[in-house]
Amino acid sequence: MANRVNYAKEMDKVLAGLGQTRPRLLLHACCAPCSSGTLPQLEEYFDITVLYYNPNIDPPQEYHRREGELEAFLEASGRRGIPVVELPYDPQEFYQAVKGLEQEPERGRRCTVCYRLRMEQAARYAAEHGFDWFTTTLSISPLKDPVRINEIGTELEKEYGVKHLPSEFRKRDGYKHSLEESARYDLYRQDYCGCVYSRLEREKQQQQKKEEG
Repeated sequence: MANRVNYAKEMDKVLAGLGQTRPRLLLHACCAPCSSGTLPQLEEYFDITVLYYNPNIDPPQEYHRREGELEAFLEASGRRGIPVVELPYDPQEFYQAVKGLEQEPERGRRCTVCYRLRMEQAARYAAEHGFDWFTTTLSISPLKDPVRINEIGTELEKEYGVKHLPSEFRKRDGYKHSLEESARYDLYRQDYCGCVYSRLEREKQQQQKKEEG
């Protein structure tokens, strides 16, 4: 892994090459905290539209809470001019995609399928609506695999004809900034990734800690 791509540097190269242009970027977002650490790295360079497409999130109350928190954060932080596109919420899209992978551990193959499901919808929407670039907030999380995320993005760029912005938003204090912004705006920070499997895993861990304590 020593020779793996530094995606933060790759993003720097893209940004430096934009010159005086201001392309349209579709940013797939999973929640307000992740967006709070990602947008500051992008808004100087792009006209951004946020895409909220997360059929993996369970239960529905959690899905709607995260979407509402995202909208509230954009307004509170003075970014009400950034449009948010929310696509229909259909959890069956997620369950169908990960069928047969229900017993996979966190960060395993099920997560890879979930990354692709959401990123492919972003690439498709970007292609259909004339965006120049697309990317996702997912790489800000220390629990997500930036290599898989960016490899998927490259594959989708070839498939849909919209450029994928390489990223590793957690670097250069990106994740730290998201923590600071969450505290500043009193953002709801969920304690599991989103799907029912990650929720059950977290509950299991919490129970184990309680029993050990």
